[in-house]
This record gives sequence, structure tokens and C-alpha cells, in this order.
Amino acid sequence: MKLFVTGYAGQLGYDVVQEGLKQGFEIHGSGRDQLDITNEQAVYEYVNQINPDVIIHCAAYTAVDKAEDNKEACWDVNVNGTRYLAAAAKQVQAKFMYISTDYVFDGSGKEPFTETDPTNPVGYYGLTKLEGEKRVQELLNEAFIIRISWVFGSNGNNFIKTMLRLSETHKELKVVGDQYGSPTYTYDLTKLLLEIVQTNKYGTYHASNEGFCTWSDFAKEIFKQADKQISVESIPTAEYPTRAVRPLNSRMSKAKLEDQGFQRLPSWQDALTHYLEQLNKEVR
Repeated sequence: MKLFVTGYAGQLGYDVVQEGLKQGFEIHGSGRDQLDITNEQAVYEYVNQINPDVIIHCAAYTAVDKAEDNKEACWDVNVNGTRYLAAAAKQVQAKFMYISTDYVFDGSGKEPFTETDPTNPVGYYGLTKLEGEKRVQELLNEAFIIRISWVFGSNGNNFIKTMLRLSETHKELKVVGDQYGSPTYTYDLTKLLLEIVQTNKYGTYHASNEGFCTWSDFAKEIFKQADKQISVESIPTAEYPTRAVRPLNSRMSKAKLEDQGFQRLPSWQDALTHYLEQLNKEVR
């Protein structure tokens, strides 16, 4: 099976390519340097040249705050780029997997969102990712849409690396404690994505590590496992204003994974343990 993965320079795309190679797939990864997904002609030519069996579309404009001011650039990547890739997949009859986000929901209530719950993004980034979903569904009768949240991986920056960096210069930190969600470790997620894409169980799925926490809970667990003596003060979102509104409730139900015969990911605490072990190996 021949796979084409966009967003190779990012956390998830990088790990999908590495795991795919490990599993023996013929795999092609592209970053912005190899392919500008906002260039329709370039997308068609690139995909036709590779002629993949599967496209896993990880590339995205993910700067949530910047998206509020750079709307055209965000739309171009998340909506137009996705449309071009989905159309190219149709042309070469490749399976298509689109990586979406918890930000398609408004974050209301306290219950985990299911795949069929109404979407209502509160920020521009979430809006463009939802529009990307719609383009995929309009163009392709069968596709995989995978919504993920709070991603961390070895390639690139993330919340864990930020907390560890801050721990070098701070003894006390204020972290938001009223936004709930699930961290997602790319290493765990990639195995699931590659498993799903080899089936014909098309549709929308929620995929993140098991369990829910707040950002302050996450920070406390990071420092506990990393053996850092840092005091974390939990603060409300109102005390940490950002350009884009964040959903307060990003809990997502993963029951559909199990219903379709896929194994749920490990707990976010276990994922964190493995990730910190990996970081320590890289430092050595």
C-alpha cells in the first residue's frame, strides 16, 4: 500500500511517516517545502505523480490566535488545500483521511461530544477545519474524518515542552483550569490512524488518549512525572485572555472507535510517561 502524508514537518505528519515506514508501507511525506497545498494545479500534479492508494491529510494552519487576524491564509490552507487534496484523491481513486479537531464544537456543557453532535465553532480556526470536513464530505462519498485534541509529539513544539522549558526559570506557574479535554500523543494516534485507513469503515471518529483533564491538571502531572518541584495555580480562562476563544469543554466520546472494532488509545497519563521517556532518550 502506497501512502501520501501531508504535513510531514508537523508533529503528527512526522510520526505517521515514521510509523508507516516501520510497518513497511511505501510512504511519501510532504511539507510546505515539497508541496504548497494551496496551489490547486501543484496538488493535482503532485498526487498524480505519486499515485497513492491512501492520502492522510495532516497539514493544517493551526496557529489558533493568528487565524483570527490572518483569515485568508487560514482559509486557504484549511479549506482550499483540503478541497484540492480531496479532489485529487478522487481523481486517482485513493482513500482519503482528513485530520480535524475538537475546535469544531463550541465547548458548551460538560458531557463528551459524540461524532453526531451539532458543530458550532467559536473561533475562526475551528470554523475553517469544519469547512474542511464539509469539503471532504461533498467531494467524496467515502472518507475518514478524525477529530483530535491537545496534540503532543516529538517533532515540533507543544504544551509539554513549553511547561518543561518554563520549569527551568519558574518555581510557580499559573495555568488555565476550566478548559477540559484529552491530550493526544501522536505516537499512539499514528498506529490507530494506520489501522483505520486499512479498513473500509469510513466516517467521522474522535481519537485522543483516554481520560479527561484541564490544562492545569496536565501541567501538574507533567511536573510530577518529570520530578520538577513547580507550584501550579489553577486560574479561570477569564484571567488568561487570548485572541481566539477556546472551547471550555473539549471532551470527546471515543465510544465509536470501540463500536467499530478499534482499540482505544492508552490513558493520557500513560502517554505522558512514554513521551517523557522518549524526550529523555533524545537528550542523551
